[in-house]
Amino acid sequence: MNFKELVAKNRTRRIFDQSRPVDVADLVDMVDTVRLMPSAMNKQPLKYVVTADQDQCAEIFPLLGWAGYLKDWDGPAEGERPTAYVVILLDRDIASTPHCDHGIACQTIMLAATEKGLGGCIIGTIKRGKLAELLGLEERYEILLVLALGVPAEEVVVEPLPSDGKIEYWRTSDDKHHVPKRSVGELLVGRYPNKQD
Repeated sequence: MNFKELVAKNRTRRIFDQSRPVDVADLVDMVDTVRLMPSAMNKQPLKYVVTADQDQCAEIFPLLGWAGYLKDWDGPAEGERPTAYVVILLDRDIASTPHCDHGIACQTIMLAATEKGLGGCIIGTIKRGKLAELLGLEERYEILLVLALGVPAEEVVVEPLPSDGKIEYWRTSDDKHHVPKRSVGELLVGRYPNKQD
């Protein structure tokens, strides 16, 4: 699989095969990979909590929001939930802001997960106070994002953006998750050869 294929395969996944746990060693390997990424001013202020413990995963699950556009969906049902989490933290003793580091970290971890046959969802809707308490975090750590990971058990289909410009994703009755994406012609600004719409 070349890099573009890896990026295309790295879709947001919200339904998992809960009977197939993630190995915590794979999570540690992902953090070992992400530590090599670029960092603003090379401060490297991000820290990580990883877990594949099923009891802890069950406690983390209700502290997360799952799909803002799917108003009638409360997230994956029992048996379809993530079997691992990576919690991305800012160590405020190192820096007061992550700048863009957490975006780079998320994508790096998600690509590493995809390469390992896993999938996941980057979650920003978090009951941060409750999660910090659950994880026993010191005050210096700010929860930035949570990556929910597992073996994917849903099909995600990329669609052209419809003519009405709606960006909301949707699910069909056959449980396929559809995600509209803008064309490359909409993304490129200015004049360039062979512009495509």
